[in-house]
Amino acid sequence: MQGTRGVVGLFAFKTLHLVTIKNIERELICPACKELFTHPLILPCQHSICHKCVKEILFFTLEDSFTDLGSESSNQSSPRIRIHSPSLDRIDRVNRSGLAIYTGWKRNSLTPRTTIFPCPGCRHDVDLGERGINGLFRNFTLETIVERYRQAARAATAIMCDVCKPPPQESTKSCMDCSASYCNECFKIHHPWGTVKAQHEYVGPTTNFRPKILMCPEHEMERVNMYCEICRRPVCHLCKLGGSHANHRVTTMSTAYKTLKEKLSKDIEYLISKESQVKGQISELGLLMKETECNGERAKEEASSNFDKLFDVLEERRSAALRAIQASKNLRLEKLQTQIEEYQGFLENNGLVGYAQEVLKETDQSCFVQTAKQLLVRIQKATESLKSFRPAAQISFEDYVVDITKQEEVLGDLSFYSSGLDVPEINEEKSRMYNKALICWEHLVKEDSADTYILEYRKLNREGENATWQEIEACSKSKVISDLENSSSYAFRVRGYKGSVCSPWSREVILHTPVAPVFSFLFDDKCGYNSERLMLNPRRTSVESRAGFPLLLGAERIQAGCYTTLDYIIGDTGITKGKHFWAFHVESYSYLVKVGVASNTKLQEWLHNPRDVTSPRYEQDSGHDSGSEDTCFDSSQPFTLITLGMNKFFIPKAPTAPKDSANRILPMPSCIGICLDCDRGKVGFYDADHMKCLYERQVDCSGTMYPVFALMGSAGIHLEEAITAKYLEYRDDM
Repeated sequence: MQGTRGVVGLFAFKTLHLVTIKNIERELICPACKELFTHPLILPCQHSICHKCVKEILFFTLEDSFTDLGSESSNQSSPRIRIHSPSLDRIDRVNRSGLAIYTGWKRNSLTPRTTIFPCPGCRHDVDLGERGINGLFRNFTLETIVERYRQAARAATAIMCDVCKPPPQESTKSCMDCSASYCNECFKIHHPWGTVKAQHEYVGPTTNFRPKILMCPEHEMERVNMYCEICRRPVCHLCKLGGSHANHRVTTMSTAYKTLKEKLSKDIEYLISKESQVKGQISELGLLMKETECNGERAKEEASSNFDKLFDVLEERRSAALRAIQASKNLRLEKLQTQIEEYQGFLENNGLVGYAQEVLKETDQSCFVQTAKQLLVRIQKATESLKSFRPAAQISFEDYVVDITKQEEVLGDLSFYSSGLDVPEINEEKSRMYNKALICWEHLVKEDSADTYILEYRKLNREGENATWQEIEACSKSKVISDLENSSSYAFRVRGYKGSVCSPWSREVILHTPVAPVFSFLFDDKCGYNSERLMLNPRRTSVESRAGFPLLLGAERIQAGCYTTLDYIIGDTGITKGKHFWAFHVESYSYLVKVGVASNTKLQEWLHNPRDVTSPRYEQDSGHDSGSEDTCFDSSQPFTLITLGMNKFFIPKAPTAPKDSANRILPMPSCIGICLDCDRGKVGFYDADHMKCLYERQVDCSGTMYPVFALMGSAGIHLEEAITAKYLEYRDDM
């Protein structure tokens, strides 16, 4: 009887334990493979993940990084786990070769190679350091709990003794030091009293034997005995003395154990004490689920009813259109049938002709004249009808084609509109079109009224047939778009989403792409650069002329008839072939600026043979309307410069142009572009905001051509910066 009670009690205990363990199943699932943890590792973000999952993710990250190195426009976002998985042999080869720990290393970088790992738990990239997987701790506590869950799930399957003679008995204990399971008799035999083995640690039956001592992953021969409060991980004394935790605040393991256990116990006690509150909130959430389900069904019914109304309207219009077409068809067929019958009467021995033939047989003159008079009129009309044949009805139904273009567009935009969701508007001042398109938008009323956005764009064709809209999702209020065609116009529009509710589309904004691929360069701070009178910013994208003492000293010579020369600065990269475009801004306060292109031989002449001349006419590029530009219209010249200044754009004077200069002076655009086509030997100057050509001419491109800028007096030039993902992140931070 007692044995039966013991069996029943053991079964009840196992059943209760099974229920308790099953309740925490959600905490035992790996966020990557969605299965129970297998040898879990603790990431720096404190999330756990299976050891094999870390290997697989790193393998794919490595694969993606090789792909990224082959393309400058590769996506820098965190890689996603693929559905298919590589063979374990392949993963192990990658891991043993040491390649997997270099996934976060960038080309031409002087920083140590580290591993950037995308945590599937928090969706953030975490740095695993130089050691990669080898620097992570195994989560033995979680591993033990998972093993308990596995045992509870297979409670009917007992763990047998490892040392019993066949048939083995069911084990009652497992020795963590021996890594084996024993029945009562075998445990007493192998762990006799008074011996060292009697001091071994034993637990209930298990197949998971973890190390008794936790060793440091960085110093494999040292056990961890301290806890780093900065990194929140166990460390050894070598890590503190000279390792990566030398300057971190640490505490003893016993102190950390006591502190964390007290905090965890208090938090658990607090949650347990709030059990009634939690149950009440669970009940409330259950009611909310039912209400949500009812509201969802009601919304579906309303939506279905609204679409039924649309269907009814369409069916009514469809029936009316079909009736109108049918009526027109019947009328036309009736007219054509009448015409056929009339023309059949023109045949011999048929209808009118047959009747006329019978009349001709009449011999009585008075009777013939009486009948033939009216018949002749009918015969003459028939004759005229044959000469000018025309169908009695049109066969085309072009007037009955239903135009649904606008309705189709409206129905395509049909969505859950809400008056509370503000319509975003594209900011044309912040949006840019250069090597890529940067589109920025904002809310004019409510700042944060949408969670996500859909940005659509399409190419506008000159023939009037526009391309289909392409869409891209954005989580912020700006987006960079690549792969746009050069010398094209694009329309952009955006709408906001908050859950399933969306706003109407914004007003369409049209932007123009450059006429040629963007040419990137910086100002050259060595060749011909005059540091006394020119000032470059550290990034070499802006230059200003200093109106200081050197300029005043040069101005003294004006009394003697001398003229102050220009200060040149060129791009640091030359062009030998192809078609290229670059843009820049000229400060509105600039007195005189010359911009254009010049060959390397011409630049050597300008930069290495400086001269002060006695007349402005002697300086070919003085910028004054002195007639000097007349000599520049020889197409063999290896340079072209145009003059800017005082917020004006001066078109060079042609030899046959009238003396009146008013037609040659235009307002200076806010952004100026230059397009150099070496293959055709042409250079053009553009209003870069509207991609409108202001001036174009021939130029000799036989040598290496360089972008050229010249300044005199107070002036400033800023190169247009290329649009990149980092630029977008910087703008978002601002």
